[in-house]
Amino acid sequence: MDFRGILFFPVTPFDDAGVVDHDLLAAHIDTGVAAGAGGVFPACGTGEFHALSAAEASAVTRTAVQSAGGRVPVVAGTGGPLGHARDIAGAAADAGADGLLVLPPYLVGGTQQGLVSYVEQILSTSDLPVIVYHRGTAQYSVAAARRLAENPKVVGFKDGTGDIGTTQLIVRAVAEAGRDDFAFFNGLLTAELTQAAYRGIGVPLYSSAAFAMIPEVANAYYRAYADDDEVRRLALLDGFYRPLVALRDETPGFGVSLIKAGLRLSGLAVGSVRPPLVDPTPAQERRLAEILEAGRALL
Repeated sequence: MDFRGILFFPVTPFDDAGVVDHDLLAAHIDTGVAAGAGGVFPACGTGEFHALSAAEASAVTRTAVQSAGGRVPVVAGTGGPLGHARDIAGAAADAGADGLLVLPPYLVGGTQQGLVSYVEQILSTSDLPVIVYHRGTAQYSVAAARRLAENPKVVGFKDGTGDIGTTQLIVRAVAEAGRDDFAFFNGLLTAELTQAAYRGIGVPLYSSAAFAMIPEVANAYYRAYADDDEVRRLALLDGFYRPLVALRDETPGFGVSLIKAGLRLSGLAVGSVRPPLVDPTPAQERRLAEILEAGRALL
């Protein structure tokens, strides 16, 4: 898979009855691809994978594939309980997805051998290539990451820990394994805040939740980043991303909740987040509206 441009992690819209709204999801994804997304990652973190049934996650992926229409790669989220992960992986392959993002297993942690086996079990379910997500209960050692990289079906590594030193060692170990086709991603919340540091260690790609909410600002930041326009990049960082991160850090789960709130503020009725996440208060939504307005003013 060849990713060019911003990586789009769409939300999962719910209607008033709490059911996935596939028409709105298709429109949301079409808008993101038309805005220049380099890849679509449905039913992942921003898409509330943690709150979707296997059937819902599979249906979300099917809608994403249809809406993307082959214009960009579609990488479906999977993970959690192993049986759940295998079911979703098989359904994603049947739906025509181009790959899988393997989120951490549910609740329990394991040895490094156990984590490698977890990924290998998911790999055995389909022919789809996978990107492993390094965070939570799935924190891979340098040796484990190198072992996974020896499998040609493992095509990427996404860091969600913020451990720059370990990630640098993994980047080097994968290179030493002879993989020049391996994709490295910054998967931290509001990754724009840390991406300059990640690029410095050989991690050029990042996931952008903000793109799902305000693609014009996210694209402006990406262009400044790609063009090494530090004056422009820092203006966007200071004027938009820093206040957004300050609001995000007030409440657990706001990395997702604020994105849905921002879409609602723009007129897209994507519904609330599912528990255990919570929606912003009216006062927080007003602050978010001010942050979005300030971001657009920078354009």
